[in-house]
Amino acid sequence: MAMKLKPGGKVLIIVLIVGLGILGVRAYQNRPKEVVSSLEVGKIALPDAPEASLSTNATKLALPKDEPAVNGGSPITWERMAWNAQFSGMYANGGVRTTKGSLFDVAKLDVTYLRQDDCGKQTADLVKFAQDYKQNPNAPGVLITLMGDGMPAFMTSLAKELEPLGPEYQPIIIPIAHGKSYGEDQIMGPTSWKQDPKNAIGKCVAGVLRDGDVNILLKWAGDNGIKVNPDETTYDGGAVNLIAAADFLDAPNKYITGYSEKRKVVINGKTTGKDTTVGVDAVATWTPGDVNVATKKGGLVTIASTKQYASQMSAQTICIKKWAYDHRTDVENMIIALAQAGDQVRSFNDAKAFAAKVSADLYKEKDAAYWLKYYNGIEENDIQGLKVNLGGSAVFNLADMANTYGLGTDKIDRYKAVYNTFGNLMVKMYPALMPTFLPYEKAVDKSFLNSVLSNHPELLEGKAIEAKYANEITAEVSKKSYSIEFETGASTIKASSYKLLDEIFESAVVAEGLKLGIYGHTDNVGSDQKNIPLSEQRADAVKSYLMKKGLKEARIETKGYGATKPIADNSTSEGKAKNRRVEIVLGQ
Repeated sequence: MAMKLKPGGKVLIIVLIVGLGILGVRAYQNRPKEVVSSLEVGKIALPDAPEASLSTNATKLALPKDEPAVNGGSPITWERMAWNAQFSGMYANGGVRTTKGSLFDVAKLDVTYLRQDDCGKQTADLVKFAQDYKQNPNAPGVLITLMGDGMPAFMTSLAKELEPLGPEYQPIIIPIAHGKSYGEDQIMGPTSWKQDPKNAIGKCVAGVLRDGDVNILLKWAGDNGIKVNPDETTYDGGAVNLIAAADFLDAPNKYITGYSEKRKVVINGKTTGKDTTVGVDAVATWTPGDVNVATKKGGLVTIASTKQYASQMSAQTICIKKWAYDHRTDVENMIIALAQAGDQVRSFNDAKAFAAKVSADLYKEKDAAYWLKYYNGIEENDIQGLKVNLGGSAVFNLADMANTYGLGTDKIDRYKAVYNTFGNLMVKMYPALMPTFLPYEKAVDKSFLNSVLSNHPELLEGKAIEAKYANEITAEVSKKSYSIEFETGASTIKASSYKLLDEIFESAVVAEGLKLGIYGHTDNVGSDQKNIPLSEQRADAVKSYLMKKGLKEARIETKGYGATKPIADNSTSEGKAKNRRVEIVLGQ
């Protein structure tokens, strides 16, 4: 996915006046003055979808027609992988190519969708477009939509490819995140991994290397303090090992067919001269890969998914900077149309079913009922009788887009946390291939979304997706201890630990679907009457720090255990140091 192998009625002409203070926007001498946005005044209806974002008496737009639109708009080819997080895009375009009466037609856009699962081909197509556009400003535009967590690697590589053309032809992420994976992408593993994540040590996971689904594994392993062997040619019994797959369907197929391979054994990063044969114990994939596992072999359950790591996989779109600035009106109209489409798909079952039909037409795989079923997500029994969660996606309205980029009410830049988290992970895992990554501020241009938010507050009527948290964590997804430094005998956090707390904050933002537990522990020096209150106060201090950065109080629980739950021998100084800790638990 980021590197994923996947209304008649009156027309409102809305004049957008872009504020002078928007950072990053160059002079607008050639900028079109009108941004066309329209809402077909259809029937007033009660929303009938369980996840409705629009309130009662909402406007239900008429579905797009079947015939092609003829609106004179700039031609655009938009490359997409087979991925349900793009349902609002399917609805907005009306078909594989823009159809009459669709939101993109109203916005005078002429968009042709192209399924393209090959990231290398996507890169080549965008580079060729940049070369063509430099010679011919009338060249049809090219956009690419990928998974957000894979963008640091993709953008870094693409930026290097485009360097010879000059800074105007660098890639940018335009802020039209119009949906996200919400359970569909997952790590499927043995039930023993859910009982104790340490059971994954020494096992092998098949997935597309440096892809979004493997990123779930890296996040889950990191949150549990488990090592991951970055070398897919060796076997490390003290880590989780990776088995390279050609694409997201090859990964589950390797599990289903009992694939195995010979590996060189390493211990502590050094070869031993011994060989071993390894098989596939778990899989990183998405729909229909997860469905194939469940129906053809079974035996694996969800270990971690984007239902839990709920901010990780938003649908992010790349284009060439000069094209975006030359076509600012088009880009802003895309945002408006996709925001409206998100509310329609979220609120009306007819709109959602229509999006499923377009998906089937575009992907040329399965039928509309299939894509609708797994957009909604489902829990069912696999071929072995195990309960499994399959599918699950969500689309965004304007409020969700604002929240994604730190322009919402809580000011948390969720995508920045995702981008930096997985950019740093890639650098750590593959320093030779990716010694650094393109900074977030250079990768993302928020000026387009800022303009729409400033000029179209009426589009913020739809409520944003909001995670709901249990009163108390009863099932842990991950647990990791941190050595946060406090003033001696007090709950005042030392400044030296702020960087670590910021990392915990970013990790929590990525895992927005999970409740955050902060548990304080001490060594055995002193009495319980002193240590338990102190550990509670220290946990509360961490909670206060994270709340100041934007986390909601209802999401966080704190407990203090004093010295009652040691993880090491309190008779040694090293053991005492390990026992003085703050545990961060992500659970539900």
